[in-house]
Amino acid sequence: MVQVTNLTMRYGSRVLFSEINLKLDRHKRYGLIGANGAGKTTFLKILSGEIKEYEGEISIEPGLKVGVLGQNQYAFEHYTIADAVLYGNKRLYDAIKEKEELYTTGDFEDDAVNNRLAELEVICVEEDPTYEYDVNITKVLENVGIPAECHHDLMSTLPTADKFKVLLAQVLFPKPDVLFLDEPTNNLDIETISWLENELQRHEGTMVVISHDRHFLNAVVTHILDVDFQKIREFTGTYDDWYIAANVMAKQAEMERDKKLKEKEQLESFIRRFSANASKAKQATSRQKQLEKLNIEDIKPSSRRDPSIVFKAKRQMGDEALDLVDVNQDYGDGPVLQNINLHIEPGEKIALIGSNGVGKTTLCNIIMEELKPTSGEVKWGATIEPSYFPQNTTDRIQSKDSLYDWLRAFDPKRDISEIRNCLGRMLFNGEQQEKSAANISGGEKHRMMLSKMMLEGGNFLVLDEPNNHLDLEAIVALGEALYEFKGNVICVAHDRELLDAFATRIIELHEDGSYIDFKGSYEEFAEAKEKGEL
Repeated sequence: MVQVTNLTMRYGSRVLFSEINLKLDRHKRYGLIGANGAGKTTFLKILSGEIKEYEGEISIEPGLKVGVLGQNQYAFEHYTIADAVLYGNKRLYDAIKEKEELYTTGDFEDDAVNNRLAELEVICVEEDPTYEYDVNITKVLENVGIPAECHHDLMSTLPTADKFKVLLAQVLFPKPDVLFLDEPTNNLDIETISWLENELQRHEGTMVVISHDRHFLNAVVTHILDVDFQKIREFTGTYDDWYIAANVMAKQAEMERDKKLKEKEQLESFIRRFSANASKAKQATSRQKQLEKLNIEDIKPSSRRDPSIVFKAKRQMGDEALDLVDVNQDYGDGPVLQNINLHIEPGEKIALIGSNGVGKTTLCNIIMEELKPTSGEVKWGATIEPSYFPQNTTDRIQSKDSLYDWLRAFDPKRDISEIRNCLGRMLFNGEQQEKSAANISGGEKHRMMLSKMMLEGGNFLVLDEPNNHLDLEAIVALGEALYEFKGNVICVAHDRELLDAFATRIIELHEDGSYIDFKGSYEEFAEAKEKGEL
């Protein structure tokens, strides 16, 4: 359905990928993966036609509907929510709007008007044979969590997270043959992600999706496109299948490289010993030619680097960690949190979940005493030293200082090498450490906040959606770090693999103010909920 021929993409002297040849088939769903900056989004934009300056050719089978997930949540502010979804089928949208205009202002005595109405009716039948576009729009919007009573409100009335849900509904509504999705799970809660997985599993055309959610990729994709070494390699199977295969290949490459290095060392030793000996000169020349043919650079390990995230508490905690007593929060237009009573034991690791808007961030801010509750009390244990990863991390890191100076400002007496080493573990090399903190990417800012937390050495970590903007390797490293951490954790996340990695207790907040407090892993929680036990 989609053919990529000799594709090369350059930005100045930098080559993102070179001479890519791929055939993306019907009934295949491709997960596009790679390190941050490898060119995933650029490749998707080339496929979708948004980027046109490249070498090579992209061809999509004629007559197919192509759907591209929009990234500008503010592009439809003056449209109703329903119209923004209808716009996903631009031909149908234009025909319906022109029809409405003609029925309102047209002169029905004019043959031209009647002929045009007939033409528009044909278009509507071609695009919507069952005349159910409004029913389908209502259904898809409700499935992403936008209630029917809001569908004729303007997009400008929605919070940003819900605007993205409308864009998701917009791209799915026309049921495109070819679907290009860049981070479709961003800003979605776990229930909506689960619904989206079911929708995409039924997609019968071709799909290419970028996601940092491993569970989502495993549930949805049939193939992996791995962007690495300026190439895009195709693997059959899920993300986990690729991960196993990639590690086996890396081990084989390492063994082959070691073998070649040993051979290189032996050849060099022979040449040194005998090149000056006339009787051995011919053999030495032969070895030199062998050495020149030995190209060790052909064998490359993956270009990906895993950050080294390690949380170590400076202070051992006592017998008391945290108690929330009758905590309520009301912003004036109704309660957000009602009668929250939690006793948290030392060492417990809690996943705080719930749909968007139920108060997860509010509760984190109350716990960290950045927000005073309407009523109730937060009681920290006397030995507790909390450390916070706020949801608005990217907004908080706006300093023009270098990365190194930004961290050092929190503890001027900190040993210089410790700060440098911490940044290095989070994949900031020496030169990058001098960059302005305000100018780095969202993912880099998240790695900076994790660096700050590692240096702080708190024994109670509170993290509000830390996995946003992080690549898959960083999310895996974060899950392992939270699992290994000896203190307490409260973490808000929608990434089920991350939650499964560390959580020993699940707290799910509900819109009516109630909550479920479940002792066990996220997987056990999900099973209990599915069986109707909660």
